[in-house]
Amino acid sequence: MAADPPYLRIAGDIRRRIDSGDLAPGDPVPSTRCITREWGVAMATATKALAALNQEGLVRAVPGVGTVVAEPGRERRVAPGQGLTRERIIRTAIAFADEEGLAALSMRRLAGEFGTSTMALYRHVPSKGELVRLMSEVVFSEEPPGPRPRGWRGQLAHEARWLWRLYERHPWLGRAMAGLTRPMASPHAMRYTERVLAVLSGLGLTPYQMIHVHLAVLGYAQGVALAIEMESRARQDTGMTPEEWMASNEGRMDAIQSAGAYPVLSTLFGDEDFDLELGTLFEFGLERFLDGVEALIQGPGTASRPATA
Repeated sequence: MAADPPYLRIAGDIRRRIDSGDLAPGDPVPSTRCITREWGVAMATATKALAALNQEGLVRAVPGVGTVVAEPGRERRVAPGQGLTRERIIRTAIAFADEEGLAALSMRRLAGEFGTSTMALYRHVPSKGELVRLMSEVVFSEEPPGPRPRGWRGQLAHEARWLWRLYERHPWLGRAMAGLTRPMASPHAMRYTERVLAVLSGLGLTPYQMIHVHLAVLGYAQGVALAIEMESRARQDTGMTPEEWMASNEGRMDAIQSAGAYPVLSTLFGDEDFDLELGTLFEFGLERFLDGVEALIQGPGTASRPATA
């Protein structure tokens, strides 16, 4: 009888540690890098081992922590016997989407959290689309922390960073609110819009410029925020941190760069140690954006509208 492939033997060993209690719920399991050292296998094999455990529901990826042992019965987020209310449904859906992503959220999965039928949910929320709107409305109801900075630049940065923190805590929000040309009818989200426009008023900008500055800030924050959701999904699919993923691809990247086809790109990663972090990337782009708004305020007071056919 043929022996199990290496990744299944590794998964089996970690499974035995979990079953015996050596690894308790919430404990970190060996990372892909640790597995490669302990078992002497390739990074791809280590990744398959963690992916197999993830599919069994024994482990889960936690952003900023790594892969940990899953709690028994963690698929239920609501204690049995709790009655259905619209608020409880929305809060439970937010917790579900924060952990598993918006794509995994369905009315059937949500009904399973309450141990009830899908039709019971529909008596409180008519559709998933309406549920997502209500989820976004609850998230946007949070107030920006004080005190409010002085000056338009500090205030605009304050609002942009508040928005960014919402996206960090709720990675699904970027996708839910991504329609710039078809915005949701969301009073709380519109309060954010009102605050931004109030910051820009009285600076000599035209209405055209004000609304475009607002939408540009919103679009920029959402664009970077979508990478948070993608990273969360990639971590769940592979069980690898960004550092582990880079290490697993180091040989391939070195081979591409050694060919000499990208001379400028190759020189950038010679001596300096790059640590790409989305929050740092957001801050860099935000400051450059604010520089552009400042130049707009100091320049001519009329916007150059796009030419029309």
